Amino acid sequence: MELIQKNRFEGKIDSSDLISRDLSWLKFNDRVLDQSKKESRSIFEKLKFMAITASNLDEFFMIRVGSLYNYLDYDKERIDYSGLREEPFKAKLMEDSQEFHKKQHSHFMGEILPKTKAEGFILSNVKNLKIEEQEYIKEYFHKAVYPMLTPMVFDGYHTFPILMNKLLIFGVVTINPGDKKDNRKLSFVQIPSNIPRFFEIERGDSVIFVPIEEVIREHIVSLFRNVIIESINLFRITRNGDFTLEESEDMDSNFLEEVKRKLNERKTGRVVRIEIEEGYSRWMINLLKDRWNIMDDGIFMVDRRSMLDFTSFWQIIGHKRFKDKIPQMPYPVPPVSYPEAGSQDIFQVLKQKDVLLHHPYNSISPILNLLEKAAEDPNVMAIKMTIYRLAKHSSVTHALLKAVENGKHVSVLFEVKARFDEENNIQEAKKLQKAGCFVIYGVSNFKTHTKLLLVVRKDENKVTRYVHLGSGNYNEDTSRLYTDLGLLTTNEVLANDVSEFFNVITGHSMPSTYKNLITAPMGMRSQLIKFIEDEAEHARKGLPCGIFIKVNSLEDSEIIYALYRASQSGVPIKLIVRGICCLRPGRKGLSDNIEVYSIVGDFLEHSRIYHFHNNGDTRTYVGSADMMVRSFEKRLESLFRVQDENLEKQLMNILAYNLKDNINSYRMLEDGTYVAKEPKEGEEEFNIHHEFFHVTQEIIDKVQLIESEVKSIEEAEETEETKKAH
Repeated sequence: MELIQKNRFEGKIDSSDLISRDLSWLKFNDRVLDQSKKESRSIFEKLKFMAITASNLDEFFMIRVGSLYNYLDYDKERIDYSGLREEPFKAKLMEDSQEFHKKQHSHFMGEILPKTKAEGFILSNVKNLKIEEQEYIKEYFHKAVYPMLTPMVFDGYHTFPILMNKLLIFGVVTINPGDKKDNRKLSFVQIPSNIPRFFEIERGDSVIFVPIEEVIREHIVSLFRNVIIESINLFRITRNGDFTLEESEDMDSNFLEEVKRKLNERKTGRVVRIEIEEGYSRWMINLLKDRWNIMDDGIFMVDRRSMLDFTSFWQIIGHKRFKDKIPQMPYPVPPVSYPEAGSQDIFQVLKQKDVLLHHPYNSISPILNLLEKAAEDPNVMAIKMTIYRLAKHSSVTHALLKAVENGKHVSVLFEVKARFDEENNIQEAKKLQKAGCFVIYGVSNFKTHTKLLLVVRKDENKVTRYVHLGSGNYNEDTSRLYTDLGLLTTNEVLANDVSEFFNVITGHSMPSTYKNLITAPMGMRSQLIKFIEDEAEHARKGLPCGIFIKVNSLEDSEIIYALYRASQSGVPIKLIVRGICCLRPGRKGLSDNIEVYSIVGDFLEHSRIYHFHNNGDTRTYVGSADMMVRSFEKRLESLFRVQDENLEKQLMNILAYNLKDNINSYRMLEDGTYVAKEPKEGEEEFNIHHEFFHVTQEIIDKVQLIESEVKSIEEAEETEETKKAH
């Protein structure tokens, strides 16, 4: 029966023109896990990618599975892109999640755990330690851990305690030996998050890492005196964290407010996943299933040889002894468009030319330099900025505070709904507001995701506006890990557009049009569809055409069907989509001319580039927006046009390099699976996360994306060489 149902699901899924967003996301995490399997990586890099997969999966259950439960729990209808309704889709999603969970733990136990000793560290329980080491553990437990633990019993006299999201928890089943009847009681012992996950012991050339749960397990009897311990069960829960309308994309706002109120009444989100060690008490798990209304498919069993919560590997990766064992990336290089970076006055440079920054290959310093100089420069009159995520102890905040002290007008929009950064953003915003900044905490029901900076400066007898537009956050930490793009310019057309957009954000203005800026929610989707349709028209007329797009996610169905129509008209389309992709490439009669690639490697691909060939009159846009419903309808987003020929070619080269990569690249197949791209026989390795450190102007000058043009250039070069030979 199960096989029949599974085949029915698969048939429905395969017949759909679209791929499920959530099923596609699980395939993305597969690609991250694949990084941990690469033989070329050190064990510490492998642990890093294991930790990332675990963190990703936590967020997936909190947000995406949480969103699905909002429909299930409140009897709201939903049809997934796969064509499945709520219950069948949940069954499929949990089945695939269970499969991924097994792959994670199998890889850890089979490929990583056996190799730790040779790399200078051991993961050990207490019983395998030397006698003197066990004594250290005992002393540590009684002095540092025991006072932090609070057993919480649940029985007829005690209410069910609030168990926290993502903490390790012991469920201890006990019996009072004096009772004549079966009178089991269940107690919970939560391990506080401020206790280090591993107790570290130096042993010669090795470091022994003892998981804190093993330390507590060994001594947990001291918390339960004069009772019989029937079972000790380690588990971890994940709760619904989806409280945003932008994730529940087809819910109306009134219904979402109702869900929020109900969740607030319950204090915590509903449990959507239980991870638990094997050998658990059936009595306990039945009680928890009934309490939390969770089915067997939401229970993820962990082998005792493995571990709960791989995110804890960061403690091992960051250990001072292993600092030299993690490969260090090269220092950032000067931007091709600004080779003199740092040696000239940034205001004078930008009056002469535009500068394109490609992070992390180029440092974020020119942006910070602009801000810091603006804060001190007596000729600067105003600074306006949008902030989505900031680094801890941010240089951006410091510069803005300095600007206020120096009497400049500073306006900042802080997006307080930036997921998981809400608290930090509110703290930083309050600092600025207290100092005298004009601070806006988001705009209405929209999340402000656009990345803009405007500096207004009086230069001699005129006012010059210095603008930065980007795809990434003003965050020094992530700028070393994420690939992002930013444009520094004094271009008057863009400056006018950005000024108008700030008026929309901070005031009550609705401009009818922008010159070189495309914004959401006003008209980004329709404008992109028009560009796609223009390419289709060129194809029908036999003119040169082509679409090359690099984004994080592609999910919007209107855009997808526009791309399908362009493909059917003969437009060659190449998409580089790091994560979710709901488009099916290469389906006969639907998307024959579409190729999709995903780049997953040392850096997180975060930049967005939209390039349309347009019969040689190219259109190239960069910005903060992905091709998602939330980007077009529920966020303030912007894409800006890059018209400078040299900078546009640099963006084209970024696209060309992404398509050339054969180390970090995965090709998406028609059924939604991915195949790793590898060097062909005789072909050299090409790793963009190394190659972008070595880009020159000569390389940029030669870039072409349309194959016919590449061939004509090669033929012209061959003809020229033949002439020289004669």
